[in-house]
Amino acid sequence: MFKEFKDFIMTGNVIDLAVAVILAGAVSAVVKGFVNLIMMPIIGHFTGGIDFADLKLVLSEAVLGADGVVTKPENAIMYGAWVNTIISLVIVGFVLFLIVKAYNKARKPKAAPAPAGPTKEEQLLMEIRDAIKLQK
Repeated sequence: MFKEFKDFIMTGNVIDLAVAVILAGAVSAVVKGFVNLIMMPIIGHFTGGIDFADLKLVLSEAVLGADGVVTKPENAIMYGAWVNTIISLVIVGFVLFLIVKAYNKARKPKAAPAPAGPTKEEQLLMEIRDAIKLQK
């Protein structure tokens, strides 16, 4: 059983999958950083300084006790965080589109040049062949 497990783990597909998962985690961190640290401040600047992560629809306010401690937390729909997620999805989709497009362009085989017409020698041989056929 251990040998079968070792054979399974050591196959190329499992190793490739493990590398892909690790790279996906790294790419995810880079994309989140790009969205949160670069794109969202730019978008916030053009929308009048709004931070989407703070946008929410409060369903019920927080209840404070006499001593100022929250006894019942606020209940809110955090739609701003969802907007951030949608923007992140669009950016990730666009970047992946560019990567796949560049990859496909690099993989595309070079088209072979169209064959030129027959050479003079080939043309002469075809004429001789046709002339012999006519004599028979």
